[in-house]
Amino acid sequence: MTPPPPQPPPSGTNPAADSAADPRPGPGPLVVLFGATAGALGPDLGSDETDLILLVWQVVEPRSRQVGTLHKSLVRAEAAALSPQCREASGLSADSLARAEPLDKVLQQFSQLVSGDVALLGGGPYMLCTDGQQLLRQVLHPEASRKNLVLPDTFFSFYDLRREFHVQHPSSRPARDLTVATMAQDLGLETDATEDDFGVWEVKTMVAVILHLLDGPSGQLFSKPEVVKQKYETGPCSKADVVDSETVVRARGLPWQSSDQDVARFFKGLNIARGGVALCLNAQGRRNGEALIRFVDSEQRDLALQRHKHHMGVRYIEVYKATGEEFVKIAGGTSLEVARFLSREDQVILRLRGLPFSAGPADVLGFLGPECPVTGGAEGLLFVRHPDGRPTGDAFALFACEELAQAALRRHKGTLGKRYIELFRSTAAEVQQVLNRYASSPLLPTLTAPLLPIPFPLAAGTGRDCVRLRGLPYTATIEDILSFLGEAAADIRPHGVHMVLNQQGRPSGDAFIQMTSAERALAAAQRCHKKAMKERYVEVVPCSTEEMSHVLMGGTLGRSGMSPPPCKLPSLLPAARVPAAPTPVAYYPGPATQLYMNYTAYYPSPPVSPTTVGYLTTPPAALASAPTSVLSQPGALVRMQGVPYTAGMKDLLSVFQAYQLAPDDYTSLMPVGDPPRTVLQAPKEWVCL
Repeated sequence: MTPPPPQPPPSGTNPAADSAADPRPGPGPLVVLFGATAGALGPDLGSDETDLILLVWQVVEPRSRQVGTLHKSLVRAEAAALSPQCREASGLSADSLARAEPLDKVLQQFSQLVSGDVALLGGGPYMLCTDGQQLLRQVLHPEASRKNLVLPDTFFSFYDLRREFHVQHPSSRPARDLTVATMAQDLGLETDATEDDFGVWEVKTMVAVILHLLDGPSGQLFSKPEVVKQKYETGPCSKADVVDSETVVRARGLPWQSSDQDVARFFKGLNIARGGVALCLNAQGRRNGEALIRFVDSEQRDLALQRHKHHMGVRYIEVYKATGEEFVKIAGGTSLEVARFLSREDQVILRLRGLPFSAGPADVLGFLGPECPVTGGAEGLLFVRHPDGRPTGDAFALFACEELAQAALRRHKGTLGKRYIELFRSTAAEVQQVLNRYASSPLLPTLTAPLLPIPFPLAAGTGRDCVRLRGLPYTATIEDILSFLGEAAADIRPHGVHMVLNQQGRPSGDAFIQMTSAERALAAAQRCHKKAMKERYVEVVPCSTEEMSHVLMGGTLGRSGMSPPPCKLPSLLPAARVPAAPTPVAYYPGPATQLYMNYTAYYPSPPVSPTTVGYLTTPPAALASAPTSVLSQPGALVRMQGVPYTAGMKDLLSVFQAYQLAPDDYTSLMPVGDPPRTVLQAPKEWVCL
C-alpha cells in the first residue's frame, strides 16, 4: 500500500526561499531508491533474471537537509514464486504480490509522488541515488526492455552511493565491497535495529549516510553521476586499435537473425562501447550464433558476465570472458574503402546477398526503390569483391533511420533480374569480417592438415584396443586428456589421441585414444570411467579401431550400433609410392576423405613427415584423355576438379604449399577433358614440411 503524500509545511514558511537562502552548496534533490527482486539479493541482484517485486524511496534535499516522506510500493511479478532468500528477508508472500500493481503502474506512481515531494522541498531537477549499480543496470532496465516499457529519462542517470562514499573515504574498503551496513558502521552512525520492515531500514540508513557525507568536505560529492546509454552507437574498429581484454565478453547461442541492436538490447542497462558489438561469421560467411561485445570499462563487463544464461526470446544466451585480440580480429579492418563507408554515424546497415554478378549501383538503387533511399545514393553502397575484382554477389547499404531500413527489409526475397535477393540487418563488424575474408582468401583454398587423408594407417580390426572418451569439457586440450588418464597415458600409441570435432569445427566433447593393447585399453577404461575433468564426469569405454574410424570419418557410434559415414569411402590403396608400370595409373585424393575427416591433432609423438599418402584411382574416362607422355613418368597424378577459369600456375601451386614439389614437375600442367579441368604432375614422393 502506498503511503500518503507528505504534508505541506506550516503556513508562513517558504521552502524554496529557505533553500535559496541557505549558504551551503550542494546538489539538487536526491531520490534515495531501494529495490528487490523475487530471487537473489545483495551483490547478485538481477543475476537470476527474476522480476522486481519492491521499490522503497525517499527524497532528500541536500542544501536544506530536509527529508520527504518515505514510500514503499509492491510490484506484481509475472512469476510469483519467491526464492527462499527473498521470502526470509522480505516476509512477503505470493498472495500479497498478486494484489500489487504491475511495474508500469508503479513507475507512474513513483514519478507522481517524487514530483510532489520535490516540489514541497523546494523544487528543481532531481537525481536518483542507489546502493550500487545493480538495481538500475541489472533489474529495472532489463525488465523494462523485456516488457517493452519506456523508462523516464530520470532512470538513465543516477548516483552510486558506494562511489560517493569512497570519494570521501578512499582509505576504506573498495567501493564494490561496500554495503549500507558497512558504510554506516565506518561512519559510526547509530541505526534503528528494531526496524524490521524490509527495505525501510536500508533507505533510512542511506539517507543518514548521505546527510553525514554532506556535512563533511563535499566539494567532489554528487558531481559526476553514472550514465546509462539510451542507444547503442555503431562505428568502425581498426586492427591498430588496442582493446582491453577486461572489457570484452563472448555471447553464444544467439538466434541467427539477431542484429547488433538485438544484442545491445540483451545487455540493456550496460554501456557498450561505440561499435562494440561484433557478430561472428562461420567459414561460409553466415552468422554462427556468437558475438563479441566490448564494454566501456571492466565493471560493466563484470555485470555482463552475470547475465550468463539469461534469455533472448526463448533462447538462453551463454556469456563468457573474451580477449581484446579476439575482438579486434573479428571487428577490425584495414581497408580505406570500408573506413569511408562506415565513417557516417548513426546509420542502419543492411546486407544484400544473392545479387547478380552484373548488378551495379543503379540496379541496387532501383531494386530498393524511392520509398527507401540509400544514404548518399551510390556512395552508400559497398560491393564485396574477390581479390581479382570479381563480384561475390554481396553488398552493404546504409540507411538514415530505422523506418527506412524496415521499408527496405520488406524487399527481402524480392527479385532483381532472375535472382531473388536476401536482405538482413548487419553491423560494422560484419562488414569488416566479410571484406577481410574475401580480401585474404586465395583463388583456390589451401588444404590444411585436418582436411588431408590420415598420414598414418588406421589398421582395421575388431580388437578393442582403443578407448572412447565422452562428455569432455569443450575447453579440454590434449594436455588435459593426458593428465586425466594419468599413468595410462604412457600406454598411448604414437599419434594416438584423436579429438573429434562437430560440423562447425568445434570440439564435440568426444575423443578416441589408441592404446598399445586391448588389455591396456580395458585397464584405462576401468580406472578412469566417470572420473571428473573440470567439474564434469567423463565416460571412458573400450572400442575397436573400426568403430573409431567410422566416427572419425563422419559416422556415428551409439547404443544401437554403428552408422556409416554420409559417403562410404571406397577402398584405399596401400599407402606407398606408386611405381612406374606398363599400364599407366593416376591417383588423386578422395574428396570423401577430405570431407568427412573431422578429427584434430595427433599426440603424444610430435608431428612427422608422412612418407606416403593414400589415393583413389582416377576415373578411366579422365585417364584416357591424359597424354601418354605424362602418364608414363614415374610418380602419381592429382586431378583437381572445379578449378576457376582465372586460376594461374601460382594459384594451383598454392594448394600444395605444404608439400615439396620437384622443380622439374612445376611445368607439367596439362588439360584433361574440358578446358577448365587441369591435371597437376605430382612429385615422386609426398613430403609434409
